[in-house]
Amino acid sequence: MKLNNLKKTLVLLIILTLFFGTSYAQVGGWNPELQKEANQALTTMIEQTPKLQSFKEKAYGYVVFPKVTKAGLGIGGAAGSGIVYQNNTVIGSSKLKQASIGLQAGGQQYSEVIFFENKKAFETFTKGNLKFDAQASAVAITSGASIDVAYQNGVAVFTQTIGGLMYEASLGGQHFSFKPKK
Repeated sequence: MKLNNLKKTLVLLIILTLFFGTSYAQVGGWNPELQKEANQALTTMIEQTPKLQSFKEKAYGYVVFPKVTKAGLGIGGAAGSGIVYQNNTVIGSSKLKQASIGLQAGGQQYSEVIFFENKKAFETFTKGNLKFDAQASAVAITSGASIDVAYQNGVAVFTQTIGGLMYEASLGGQHFSFKPKK
């Protein structure tokens, strides 16, 4: 495949991912499959890094994105759907969107969990005001890894690669939306 065709294909993939994301069947306005996937993703992350259990237990709230799809070639994007928890109870859903520009090529999928240390950080998220800029950092979970991380501005972010290959030195940010469960 020629480079121009590859670029066009990746740009199309990015646009489709950003605007349509992952589709899930809704039941009465709720998505039980997404909730099941979020629970499984968090369980897997905790199995690989048991210290995450203490974050889960002590957090004011958290959101789990079981599958974020990311692609880029010069310009890039990512999108995913997640489940929001408070007191270990589902209270809503969330959408993650990311745009980036810079040296990048490839595609990958990963899980992401964001823990909120306090009410203020959690409300910033649920009001749709949480955005991560290029300086925000997430801790990548690998099998058997030891993590020693503190909250930054009331937020701690962890990711775990599901698959794919992405080379990246780019600038971008994540934006989140929140929808309460009915």
